[in-house]
Amino acid sequence: MTAPSRSGRWRDQATALGWLIAAWNLFWGELSWGNLAGGALAGVAVLVFFPLPPVTFAGRLRPRGLLVLVVTFVVELVSASLRVAAIAVRPGYRPRGAIIGVRLRVRSDLNLALTAELLSLVPGTLIVDVDRAEGVLYVHVFDVHGTRDLTDSRDRILAVEERIVRTVGSDAELRLLTTDPDRRPET
Repeated sequence: MTAPSRSGRWRDQATALGWLIAAWNLFWGELSWGNLAGGALAGVAVLVFFPLPPVTFAGRLRPRGLLVLVVTFVVELVSASLRVAAIAVRPGYRPRGAIIGVRLRVRSDLNLALTAELLSLVPGTLIVDVDRAEGVLYVHVFDVHGTRDLTDSRDRILAVEERIVRTVGSDAELRLLTTDPDRRPET
């Protein structure tokens, strides 16, 4: 994976500044020269004092993987929403939650972020913490009855990671999917 070039980094910074200025104006509710200037100052301050590390991307977008990712995400979203809604209206039922740590097989920042985002969007799961160095997501799972539910939750999280890697991963990242993340040698 290579870092973005200097011109690519400047382009990314300019794009981020444009979005920050637009957001600033939306927050204030009116487009004026003062709001544009204020947004530019606030945006530059954010980019200078809180810089984000560059996101490297060595993979490629795979349309078939994207289709599978979107369809399974929508199915999981609807089924989890119905499950949480059913639990919410069940009288007297007190669901138990648990926090599990799941080591991902691909430790790139992009994979970690995309997996965490997709998991957080599905009702019943929430990212509590991320160990970036070890590639571990700590996930709160809802309505757990025993170790079988914990194992199923871990498998679902790894399946989400696999769909993401099959959508945007490199060939080397695809090869990592065949290994068990807890038995894989350190890289």
